[in-house]
Amino acid sequence: MERVNSTSKHYSIGYALSGGFVKGFAHLGVIQALLENDIKPGIIAGVSAGALAGVFYADGNEPYKVLDFFRGHKFQDLTKLVIPRMGLFELCDLIDFLKSNLKTKNLEELPIPLIVTATDFDHGHSVHFHKGSVAERVAASCCMPVIFKPLKIGNTHYVDGGILMNLPVHPIRQKCEKVVAINLCPLEAERFKMNILGVALRSYHFMFRANSFAAREIADLLIEPYNLSQYSMTKLEKGDEIFEMGYKVAKESLLKLKDEKGTFWKAS
Repeated sequence: MERVNSTSKHYSIGYALSGGFVKGFAHLGVIQALLENDIKPGIIAGVSAGALAGVFYADGNEPYKVLDFFRGHKFQDLTKLVIPRMGLFELCDLIDFLKSNLKTKNLEELPIPLIVTATDFDHGHSVHFHKGSVAERVAASCCMPVIFKPLKIGNTHYVDGGILMNLPVHPIRQKCEKVVAINLCPLEAERFKMNILGVALRSYHFMFRANSFAAREIADLLIEPYNLSQYSMTKLEKGDEIFEMGYKVAKESLLKLKDEKGTFWKAS
């Protein structure tokens, strides 16, 4: 298991980016709004879709430009349907996509440090990757059980980090003066389809909510884009629309905080 070194450099601001399937494009919209308000990260922690959005920004891309990498792609371009022995799909195509489009190959070489949280499926605990192959570790963090086949790295199988920690504030809390948490699974009612995939996704959403309560409380700034439940996990073509929703919510939230409190940050 890879652990975060608690003696490493102290950062002024860190971002904690939650999971959320295709809703991860909203992370990029929120980040765009944060940067426009000079809230820039020295380090990023990401889970699943948050790790995916975070790695493209940490690799040196402007948030709005990241959309270009996904434009024209569909869900089936990044996944491979398999005979369902351990999952419906494999993520080998996502790994190839990441390797082809990221300049940086290993986490420890990223211009902005990125901690990627996955779940060790063999031993039942969270793992916080901060070194090793970017593509494999981000894919492992995205590997939702049943939907995707667990990803084996070394001798260990990994699945989605959101199973145990969907909002990764804790891995950077002691490393940062301020932590911005972007949660794409807020507490809101949502519609769902009464089929096997719909039931599975709704169950995961409840799980994500439950394990995020403590993390929400210890963040210095919490932004939760809403009305994203209408987007199914396969709708990559809705990326621009989801980006704009994240951007709009973040702009409104930051403006309201500044007007009402004179600061973006929670009182100490």
